[in-house]
Amino acid sequence: MTAAGTGARSGAGADRRRFLRTVAAGLTMTAGVGLLTAADHGPARTPTRRPTSQPARRSRPLYLGTYTSKDGGGTGVGLATYDTATGRITATGVVAGVADPSYLALAPSGRTLYAVDEQERGGVTALALPPGGPPRVLGTRSTGGGGPCHLSVHPGGRWLLSANYLSGSVAVHPIDRATGALGERTDLVTHSSPPPGPGQDGPHAHQIVTTPDGRHVLAVDLGNDTVYTYRLDDAAGRLTQVSYAALRPGAGPRHLTFHPSGGFAYLANEVDNTVVVCGYDRKSGRLTPGAPQSTGTGPGTSYPAQLLVTRDGRFAYLANRGHNSLTRYAVEARGARLRLLDTVPVGGDFPRQIAFSPDGRWLFAANQKSGSVTVFSVDGRTGALKSAGEPFAAPVPVCVLPR
Repeated sequence: MTAAGTGARSGAGADRRRFLRTVAAGLTMTAGVGLLTAADHGPARTPTRRPTSQPARRSRPLYLGTYTSKDGGGTGVGLATYDTATGRITATGVVAGVADPSYLALAPSGRTLYAVDEQERGGVTALALPPGGPPRVLGTRSTGGGGPCHLSVHPGGRWLLSANYLSGSVAVHPIDRATGALGERTDLVTHSSPPPGPGQDGPHAHQIVTTPDGRHVLAVDLGNDTVYTYRLDDAAGRLTQVSYAALRPGAGPRHLTFHPSGGFAYLANEVDNTVVVCGYDRKSGRLTPGAPQSTGTGPGTSYPAQLLVTRDGRFAYLANRGHNSLTRYAVEARGARLRLLDTVPVGGDFPRQIAFSPDGRWLFAANQKSGSVTVFSVDGRTGALKSAGEPFAAPVPVCVLPR
C-alpha cells in the first residue's frame, strides 16, 4: 500500500514492486507467540502507578501489521493493548509465522483475525483469537496473485475478499463458520479494462470492500484509475462485474470509505493528491465520482493514504504520506459534500493507515517510515484532533487495528 509516484517506475509504488520482487520465495517463518523484544518496540515502558483505591483503567486489544521481510521490520502480527481512558498503547507479544502481514481485518464475530501476506506469491492467513488465550495461526491460502495489500470480510462472515496489488486482481476465499479457517479460493478476477492510466504498467488492485447495504462489492484499482462494482454470489463465492466508475486519468485511486448514510463514498487518490466525493446508487451499484478536491497539503509532494468518517457522519479525516499530516473535513449536505477545515501534523513519518477505536474516541495512525504509532483524541463536538502523548515505537507499522 505504498504510494505510487507520477511516473511508471517512480515513487513509493515502484519501491513496493522492487521490494516484493526481492522477497525470497522460500521464506520460512516459525509459528508461535512470543514477547516483543526491545528491537521490535523500543525501550520498555514502566506502567504508571495508581493508588490502590483507584480501579485499573480498562484496556482493549490492538493488532499491528508490518513487513517481516523489510530491514527493521517485525516478526509477525504485533499484539498490544490500548488504554481506553488515555489511548496509551502497551506491547504484549507477537504472533510469528505470518509473512509480511501488511493489512489486517477482523471477522464480524471477533473470533478470527485475517492478514494479507504481501509477497510476490501472495497469501491470506487466518488467526484464531480464543477468549483468554493466545492467538494462533490457523493456516494460509494463496490469493492467486502478487502483493496482496488489502482484505475485508463480507458482512455475513462467510467470505474473505482480498486485493492483489502487483497483479491487479481480486480474490474470494470461503470461511469456515465454525473455526474461522480459510478454504481454497473460489474466484479470482483480473482487471483488464479500461487500460492502465498514465505512467502505470498495469492494473493495481488496492482495496476491496462490501457496500454498507451489502448488495455490492467494490474494488479500487490504482493502475486503471477505476472503481469496479461486483455482485457476490453468496452461495458459490463468485464475483460478477455489474459496472465500473472511471476516475480522471492519472488520479490513482487508492482507498474509499462510505458515509454512514450509505449514499456517498469518499475516495482518496494517491497519485494526483486529491479526494473525490462519489454518489452511490444502491440499485445498480454504480459510483458517480464528483470533482477532485484539495487535501490541504499544498504544492509539495504528498500521497493520500486513507479516509475515515466519524460514526455520526459529521467529520472525515485523511492521512497524508510525505506531508505527514491528517486533514480534517466537515461533512455537509447529508454526506454529499466535504469542506476542508485544517491539517495537523501526524507526529510521525509516512502515515500508511489510520483507524478509529470502536467508540470513536481515539484515532490511531501507523507511521511506516518512523516506526511509530501515534494516537489522537477526537473531539466529539468539533472533530478536532489532539495528540494523546508520545508515539508508540513499533517495527515498520503499516496497519493498526484496535478493537
